[in-house]
Amino acid sequence: MVSSRRFICIFLFASISMNLITAQDWPNLNRFKAENDQLSKPKAGEKRVVFMGNSITEGWSSMLPEFFEGKPYINRGISGQTTPQMLLRFRQDVINLEPKLVVILVGTNDIAGNTGPMTLDEIMNNIKSMAELAASNNIEVILCSVLPVFDYPWHTGLNPASKIVTLNKMIHDYAVSKNYFFLDYHTATKDDRNGLPKDLAEDGVHPTKKGYKIMAELAQKMINRILDN
Repeated sequence: MVSSRRFICIFLFASISMNLITAQDWPNLNRFKAENDQLSKPKAGEKRVVFMGNSITEGWSSMLPEFFEGKPYINRGISGQTTPQMLLRFRQDVINLEPKLVVILVGTNDIAGNTGPMTLDEIMNNIKSMAELAASNNIEVILCSVLPVFDYPWHTGLNPASKIVTLNKMIHDYAVSKNYFFLDYHTATKDDRNGLPKDLAEDGVHPTKKGYKIMAELAQKMINRILDN
């Protein structure tokens, strides 16, 4: 019979081992590694677009799959992620895929504190780094406004609405200064509290199919304008 002390030691060792495994892949590089390895290089004339983001980007493929079907669009959203995590996987999940264009929709989980407290300047610095990495590799950049949020259901009381408005102005001003494209989802989806109404996001954060349809229309117009030139 295993003594209680030995059992506790085995349990602690297993827990520490699992935590170390998780810690070693903090940006979740393994999430898309196999898919990236299997993806061929763009064909001649192919105008590949990569969507980089968090659960809002990830959920797009399941909530509105027709937006991606039949197009050279690649979804690289990972639920719960913050900008430092995305910056660490940006080369693997965007640059190495050789797209013509990247659509960057990030920042809400940073404000929610998913990986710890972050200032708006710190969030913005990570967004700048992703955009500059893309531009230096001849990838066109669309920087998206963060979608409205009145309160995060998993981390209440942070008053994110005004912070998101401020961050979006920072993103807009930076995009203009660098001749990147700015895609404004916020104005098209906000309610009178600078949050998302129920019909666009039942939990106030993640879009419904109706919410994604609004995003898809705005995104497609801008993508067409950029890639048709």
